[in-house]
Amino acid sequence: MPQWVEIIIRTLITVVFLFLLTRLLGKRQISQLSFFEYITGITIGDIASAISLNIHEKWYLAAISLTVWVLVSLGIEFVQLKSQRVRGWLDGKGTILIKDGKVMEDNLKKERLTNEELLEQLRKKSVFRVAEVQFAVMEPNGEINVLLKKEYQPLTPSDLGVKVAPESEPQTVILDGKIMDEPLATAGFNHRWLNTELEKQGVSIDNVFIGQVDTYGQLFIDTFDDKLKVPEPQEKPALLATLKKCEADLEMFALSTNNKESKSLYEQCSKEMQKVIDGIRPLLIS
Repeated sequence: MPQWVEIIIRTLITVVFLFLLTRLLGKRQISQLSFFEYITGITIGDIASAISLNIHEKWYLAAISLTVWVLVSLGIEFVQLKSQRVRGWLDGKGTILIKDGKVMEDNLKKERLTNEELLEQLRKKSVFRVAEVQFAVMEPNGEINVLLKKEYQPLTPSDLGVKVAPESEPQTVILDGKIMDEPLATAGFNHRWLNTELEKQGVSIDNVFIGQVDTYGQLFIDTFDDKLKVPEPQEKPALLATLKKCEADLEMFALSTNNKESKSLYEQCSKEMQKVIDGIRPLLIS
């Protein structure tokens, strides 16, 4: 067998074998690497390349070595799950870099991090002033997480005392001009509804690159033709306008009648309608 053919075959076998072993190690191996996992990844890659290219050595010996490395890695992960002490020794612990707006210089030196690198990592978190940071910590995987001081955190409905309804994940109902039946059914709609919504926006199904339905049943689309301007869904603004009109009509009825009982009833209904509007306004203007 020619050497180039043997290399191709060995490489393909190695790719499949390495893929199976990586799946066995799990997603953490490719997302959050500890020190040992970093070493394991480098070693596995080196052994895999040796299997592919070193045609003068017996390939199964390298495969055995590769399997042993994976089994050792699995064993250490199992021990880490059972022992906090081992987990702390292998993975390390988080290091506080900023506390109450004050940079911890000693910890910065301990992690061999310069002040320019720290500022760069803060900018990646959309933080440009150290004084705004309540707490910043470098995690064992090297990532820096930041907690802003209370006065610099963005407002939430909870801060304003507003209760909002829970949202479900948007459903992608159109991809590359094709209707995705399962997400469409999950959203509670059918083809007829989808075609009607597309007609409202003046877009054909063939011109839709991505179409998504949000929690409130509104269809948002992105077209293949980037120059085509698609109008935003108007259901929520229209509903808010209708509710306001109902409230205004009730006030007008209260002013136009001379019957005290009817006037009181209209005024009470107007107040109740205003409470409804105030309650759902955050949902309709988002």
